Amino acid sequence: MTTKKQLHPAAEQGITRGMVPTVITDPVTSDSQTDQERFLSSFRWMLLARLLDEKLASLYRAGKIHGGVFLGRGQEALSVALAQALRSGDVYAPLIRDTAGRLAFGETPLDAIRTCLGSSLGPMRGRDGNVHRGRPREGYLPMISHLGAMISVVNGHLMARQLRGESGTVGAACLGEGGTSTGAFHEALNQAAVEHLPLVLVIADNQFAYSTPKSRQFACDGLVDRAVGYGVHGETVDGTDLAACLDAITAAVDRARRGEGPQMIVAQLLRLCGHGEHDDAGYIPEELKKSKVGRDCLKVAEEDLLHKKWAGPAEVAQWRRDALQVLDLAVATAQREPVPDPYKESWCALASKHLSEGYADV
Repeated sequence: MTTKKQLHPAAEQGITRGMVPTVITDPVTSDSQTDQERFLSSFRWMLLARLLDEKLASLYRAGKIHGGVFLGRGQEALSVALAQALRSGDVYAPLIRDTAGRLAFGETPLDAIRTCLGSSLGPMRGRDGNVHRGRPREGYLPMISHLGAMISVVNGHLMARQLRGESGTVGAACLGEGGTSTGAFHEALNQAAVEHLPLVLVIADNQFAYSTPKSRQFACDGLVDRAVGYGVHGETVDGTDLAACLDAITAAVDRARRGEGPQMIVAQLLRLCGHGEHDDAGYIPEELKKSKVGRDCLKVAEEDLLHKKWAGPAEVAQWRRDALQVLDLAVATAQREPVPDPYKESWCALASKHLSEGYADV
């Protein structure tokens, strides 16, 4: 991996330039980073993501967040591994359970909380809630709710770069196993293969498309079989194992960057929560929760780093306290900020306002 910077310079100095300090003061990854350093950095992003999700769930239950709240509990290892493998200039298209990846790619906790609380100072200016946030100019794409739709958007970015003669960058799109049954998935994957795009498609096979089990979603032995059908390289990885995710996804990103075409990674894991906070997930069998895919990747990673003596219990506890302090301050900051004034907003739906009919009269 080559050095990757934070998306927002404020993230290194403290969110909003010193008001809210970040938990991880040096999130930069580089070729010289050891396995231990990479693992510990990833674990801390996972911990921050888990605590941020819990904070958002609490705010939702308190009636402070309008719309849905979707947690990444159980998916943090896969999510952070992808973001850690990317670098500045790459394109990243996360989905609703990619809190860990969003943070590791450069989003600040304050931006996430601002969006959910409707602050007009957030990246979406309070116009959209929860997961539809991003900074497209910096390669961080706001997600489209329709499953599978983000793959073609990433393809478009990559094809535009090819037409400009640019090389050396990668586009990553995230997906759940349910999204692989959509036409958008098949069309976009076929396009990426035919055009030989440096696409990395990471699929979280979390066993349920909302409440529909895999047995009712597809008949193939494993989703990685679909990679073969389109002529792309595919691998399956244990999504509960942080080290395995880091190794597999880093290798996939490196292959794509070298010009070896699209890569597909399918991670076996379990969503350790409902589809959203409105869903109690009562349809998930207890035996599945107790199986290997039901392991909590955060606990597995913590046990691993303690076993290897890369950190001690006291150090992990301090990381948790630091993260909670950052999140409490971010919530307090966002709650004091103004929401959009409907009488002052133009509400133009197009970023390129000159394309809007009657713009000159507005």
